[in-house]
Amino acid sequence: MLLIRCPYCEAERPEVEFTYAGEAHIARPADPSALSDDEWRDFLFIRTNPRGRHFERWRHMHGCGRFFNAVRDTVTDKFSMTYKAGAPRPSDEEIALASSAVADSAAAPAAASVKDARP
Repeated sequence: MLLIRCPYCEAERPEVEFTYAGEAHIARPADPSALSDDEWRDFLFIRTNPRGRHFERWRHMHGCGRFFNAVRDTVTDKFSMTYKAGAPRPSDEEIALASSAVADSAAAPAAASVKDARP
């Protein structure tokens, strides 16, 4: 089971508490009535489908109920980081820093449990 960190609750919770809400950082057209039917269709339905890093919106449905953004790798299904809705898209450096912090925190409990298991 995946654990997803809610940036508002500041806790990692099981994936069943969350709902995927589409691609993040999609700008709404300033004047939707000026768009052709094809342009409006593209805005509503056409999204990127990258292999690798993807910026997504999620909702903590069975928690605080708030929307937030996440950086997730579509190949490994790993979340690199989550951040509050409305925040700008993080830079590569910020994502790398957050990913290393997640890896460090995941390794720490495993090391502690091995140490605690010794006689």
